[in-house]
Amino acid sequence: MFTIYHNNRCSKSREALVFLQHKGVELQVINYLETPPTATELATILQKLGYSARQLLRSKEAEYLQFGLDNADLTDAQIIAVMCQCPKLIERPIVVTKERAVVARPTELLQDFC
Repeated sequence: MFTIYHNNRCSKSREALVFLQHKGVELQVINYLETPPTATELATILQKLGYSARQLLRSKEAEYLQFGLDNADLTDAQIIAVMCQCPKLIERPIVVTKERAVVARPTELLQDFC
């Protein structure tokens, strides 16, 4: 089972979704802007990615500065809390399986993942 944290307005996210659909994998699509992951879910995703919370942030969004995320002293827990509150700040698309995860930017990263 694959889960994609998806934003239909994002071309890379749409490309990843089409790729997975063409692969014929069992797929759960989560529109994370409408249904944000919980802090626990994000922590699990980060662990599977091998990322810090900061590595999953979209730093070019206006909300990045609005929430003070440029402060290098913030902990992963603090960053995760903001991402749950404002999911627009989460990099996309994220594809997750039981054992691992990948940020599918570029979509070609899914080749070895599937």
